[in-house]
Order: sequence, then structure tokens, then C-alpha cells
Amino acid sequence: MDEEKLSLHVDSDWKKQAQEEKRKLAEEALKAPPAPASVPGVMPQGGVAAEAATAAGTRQRRGLPPAGFPSLVQSVTTQVLFYLGELAGEGGEPSVNLDMAKHQIDTLTILEEKTVNNLTEEEKRLLDAALYETRMRFVSVAAQMATIA
Repeated sequence: MDEEKLSLHVDSDWKKQAQEEKRKLAEEALKAPPAPASVPGVMPQGGVAAEAATAAGTRQRRGLPPAGFPSLVQSVTTQVLFYLGELAGEGGEPSVNLDMAKHQIDTLTILEEKTVNNLTEEEKRLLDAALYETRMRFVSVAAQMATIA
């Protein structure tokens, strides 16, 4: 039986695909709105500003929401739920820390006080709902803890 000569076959299609993806990403970057020329208190080029811009671009590519009031409220609300034992850390058991939960609820309350008459209706509804929900859950968990002790 004839032995076939083995040879290394290099598939160059992957190179073309990678170059095409790179070209598409460059086109999308050109279509994106330009960054502000200067932001007060921030160095215009390089240093921390460049790192922050790169990090922001990476977050957006990963599907994280843009920074804004709704994401801030949701972040603090998530922390409250964590400290009330309704969420667990990665691979861990949920634990309750009423002091930290109250601190985070107080943070939401400060946001409410400091943003009076400066929120859209949607932002106000979001903050009101977050405060109501977190306060009710705090009372519920605190009552359960009192009956256990």
C-alpha cells in the first residue's frame, strides 16, 4: 500500500477573517461619537484619562450599561440585597449584615435628598421604587433576625 506523504496545511482563511473583523471594528470606532475635547480637571491625552477611556471602551464592549443615574441606583440596590442575604458572593453562602444594608439604604436616601427637583420622572420613579423595595426587605429581614435571636 502506498503511503501518503503527510504535509502541513496552513489555513490562511483565519487570517482573512481576523483582518475583516479588525476592519469592521475600526469602522465602528469611526462611526462612534467623538469624545469631548477636554473635560475640566482631566488631562487631555495619555495618563489616567487614556486608561479610563480604554476601560470605558472595554466595559461597553462587554455589554455593561453606560454610567448614569439608573445604573448607580441599581448598583446600590444590589449591594443592599447582598447585605440582606438575598444574593450570595461567587460560590459562597448568603450572609446578613444589617448595618451595611442600612448604610446602603441611607446612601439611596442621600441620593434622594440631594437630587430633589433634579431628576426626570423616570429617574424619580426608579429611585422611589428602589427605596421602597429595599426598606421593606430590610424590615422583613430585621424582623426575621429578631425572632431567631
